[in-house]
Amino acid sequence: MKPSNRLLIQDKYFVPYLSEHQMYQRVKELGKQLATDYKDKKPLLLCILNGSFVFAADLVRSMDTVCQVSFLKYSSYVKDQSSGKTKDLLGIQGLNEDLKDRHLIVVEDIVDTGNTINQLLKELSSHQPASIEVATCLFKPSALKFDISPKYVAFSIPNYFVIGYGLDYDNYGRHLAGIYICDEDNKNDK
Repeated sequence: MKPSNRLLIQDKYFVPYLSEHQMYQRVKELGKQLATDYKDKKPLLLCILNGSFVFAADLVRSMDTVCQVSFLKYSSYVKDQSSGKTKDLLGIQGLNEDLKDRHLIVVEDIVDTGNTINQLLKELSSHQPASIEVATCLFKPSALKFDISPKYVAFSIPNYFVIGYGLDYDNYGRHLAGIYICDEDNKNDK
């Protein structure tokens, strides 16, 4: 008998890990911290699509400070695996904002291997911003392959494959209000 809280997304089962309430509370706290740290600095939030759209929206609404928001699009996942390569789909060249002397906050859904964020931080640095920090919904320190330490982290998690709150599996599951982990023990149990 399958527990009622298991979800089948494509060919994998997922179980709840972080609730909608936990997400809401922590993102609200993070937004307040950013508002304090960036008071009167008018930061530019660079949100990485597609995964960060839910986190970014909730974060900005929680910040209560003057800021600008723009979007970049990178991809490094194929189904449930990082390809190890970052594909620039809508990068810095597509921005209307001048980055020089700006306080930049890169908003990510998840930092795991660090491939995408490492490449992006190097590229952003070449535009001479006043500062660059990373705000990520989820951080997997055990999966990290680069010397990167996001300053603003909603949740550090083990190296689980996760969906929900904007994160996906093969472009499904983004609609889930909380975070779900792949139920490895039962992923092939149909």
